[in-house]
Amino acid sequence: MDIEDLTYKINGCAMKVHNILGNGFQEVIYQRCLAIELDKAGIRFKREVEQEIFYDGVIVGKRRADFVVEGLLTVELKACINLENNHLAQAKNYVIAYNFNVGLLINFGATSLQFKKIYNPTINKYKIGLNKL
Repeated sequence: MDIEDLTYKINGCAMKVHNILGNGFQEVIYQRCLAIELDKAGIRFKREVEQEIFYDGVIVGKRRADFVVEGLLTVELKACINLENNHLAQAKNYVIAYNFNVGLLINFGATSLQFKKIYNPTINKYKIGLNKL
């Protein structure tokens, strides 16, 4: 599946969840609902995928992406009023750690669903894009 088509479908699933629930729930609720919508859309995913983080060849910790979708991209969810730079940095770090070209950062906490497409700076020369649905 083309990455653009996949991100479009994921965002559509997220919009469906946000339209039904609105904002104000904990992140885990949105994560469970998005999993249901992804499954209904026939999109393969894994939740809470753990990845080791290395520094100078030494494992220094582990991180968990909310979703790894189709083995192609990470999806990080938030449920906050406004996305901040640390959220963007976290999503970017996941894209780099998992060595994917693209990741999505989706915020269910705002009045309108927010998503950012994150590009791996070690692979892509693109700037981070912001879209609001």
